[in-house]
Amino acid sequence: MTPVRPKLDAAPSPVALSPEGPSYAKIAMPFVTSGIAACFASCVIHPIDLAKVRLQLFALQNPGQPKPSFPAIIGGMVQKDGITSIYAGLSASLMRQAIYGTARMGLHRTFSDMLQERNGGKPIGFGEKAVAGLTGGALAVMIGTPFDVALVRMQGDTMKPVAERRGYTHVFNALARISAEEGYGALYKGLAPNVLRGMSMNVGMMACSDQAKEMMLSITGDDPKKPSLTTRIGAAASGGFFAAFLSLPFDMLKSRLQDMKPDPKTGRMPFKGLADCGMSIVSKEGPIALWTGFGAYYARCAPHAMVILLTVDEVKRVYSNVFNIQ
Repeated sequence: MTPVRPKLDAAPSPVALSPEGPSYAKIAMPFVTSGIAACFASCVIHPIDLAKVRLQLFALQNPGQPKPSFPAIIGGMVQKDGITSIYAGLSASLMRQAIYGTARMGLHRTFSDMLQERNGGKPIGFGEKAVAGLTGGALAVMIGTPFDVALVRMQGDTMKPVAERRGYTHVFNALARISAEEGYGALYKGLAPNVLRGMSMNVGMMACSDQAKEMMLSITGDDPKKPSLTTRIGAAASGGFFAAFLSLPFDMLKSRLQDMKPDPKTGRMPFKGLADCGMSIVSKEGPIALWTGFGAYYARCAPHAMVILLTVDEVKRVYSNVFNIQ
C-alpha cells in the first residue's frame, strides 16, 4: 500500500504581504518607484539643467561680461557644438538621480509613512513633513555628492577654453580622474552647500507639495487615494516653486565650489570655503546674484517635480500590480 504523504502548504510568495509585516517589495517600493521617476524626469529636463549650471558659472569664467539669457545659452550650444551638446553630462545626471534622487524621495516617503503610522494613520502636520524632508535630503546628499561633482564639471567643461578643459568622457571617467588627480576629498567638494541645498530642495519639493496637495484635496473634494490630474499638477507646481526659491542660493554656492580650480600662477583656490564663497558673490555681484538663473532653475524644478510626481504614481500602480501590493 502506497504511503500517503502529508500535504505541504505552498511556500508564501516573497512579494506578498505577510501578517507579520510588510514584504521586501513593499519596503523597497518608495525607493524603486522614486528612482525610476527621477531618472525619467532627468532625461526630460536635462537641457534646462545644463543651461542653469552654465548661467551660474558664466560670471566666474567670463568676468565683466553681461550674462546671456537662457535661450541664448541653449541656442549658442546648439549652433557651436550641435544638438547633442545640450545633453552633455547626461550619464552623470542619470547616475546621480539613480542614487541621490532614489534616496532623497524614498527616504522622505518612508519617514513620512512612519510618522503617519505613529499618528494613528491620520495626516501629519507640515512640521513633521518638513522634518522628513530635511532628514531624507541630508542623508541622500551625503551619498550622492560625488556624482553631483562629476555632473557639474561635465556640464561646465565645454564653456572653458580648450586648453583648460578637463575632457571627461563619462561619469566613471570623471570620478576616477577626480579621485586620482585631486584626491578622494575632491569628490565631496561643496558638500556643505549641497547638504543645505538637498534639505531645502526636499522641504520645498516634497513637504510643500504634500501640504499643497492636502489643501487642494480639501477644496476639490477629490479622493485622497485617486486625486484628479488638476490636483496633482497644482501640488507639483507649488512644490517646484518652493524647491527652486529655497534651494537656489545653495545650488549657486555648490556649483561655484565644485567647479573651482587653483589659480595657475599662485596655486590658490578662488574660495576658502562656503562662507567665503557666499561673501565673495554678494560683495562682487550683489545679493540678487545668489538667485542667478532663477527663471531657468524654476523652469527646471517645476517640470522636474511635475514629471516625477506624475510619473511616480503610474510607476507605483504598475509596481503594486506586479508585486501584488495593496
